[in-house]
Amino acid sequence: MKFFADTADTKEIAELASYGLIDGVTTNPSLIAKAGKPFAEVIAEICALTPGAVSAEVVATDFDGMMKEGKKLAKIAPNVAVKLPLTLDGLKACKALTGEGIQVNVTLCFSANQALLAAKAGATFISPFIGRLDDIHIDGMDLIAEIRQIYDNYLFDTEILAASIRSPNHVKLAALAGADVMTAPAAVIRSLVNHPLTDKGLETFLADAKKAGIKV
Repeated sequence: MKFFADTADTKEIAELASYGLIDGVTTNPSLIAKAGKPFAEVIAEICALTPGAVSAEVVATDFDGMMKEGKKLAKIAPNVAVKLPLTLDGLKACKALTGEGIQVNVTLCFSANQALLAAKAGATFISPFIGRLDDIHIDGMDLIAEIRQIYDNYLFDTEILAASIRSPNHVKLAALAGADVMTAPAAVIRSLVNHPLTDKGLETFLADAKKAGIKV
């Protein structure tokens, strides 16, 4: 499973990259706004920190606007994945942009039928929002499993990018359900390493080494 960091904070991205923990980055207008810098400048900085896909979202909602913005975003760096909404105009733009060799992340997916449409439109990534489904008492992991089965049935190349990940358990369940990628805040990614028995074991080993006078 690929790990994408869901952030526009370049310090966080650089830190995670130094651990070898991320394969790409997802952003959205809200995350970019927190950076306090021009949109294109932030995307360029992020693209320089990872060779993997960096999702940059359009703000237009019509086909012509999405095409114009999508091409502009794609020129920032070769690893930009243009993020488009799952609407009919978004799917039309997806087909056109992927036809020109541009990576596309179709976002705001909440059903298997929507994911099927995105794959048929040639999406590089489809982003089902797990946490937001959980918020309305629908198991988001069921959606990941449904999309996985459909994509495997027809050998679609579109990668399932589990989004709106909010906890380590979400990461585990998305991996078990067969998601190709998960994107999560830096804090969630860092928390995956935590386990009380690891901490306890390390404490014991260090105490024993100190008693025995072991030095390496």
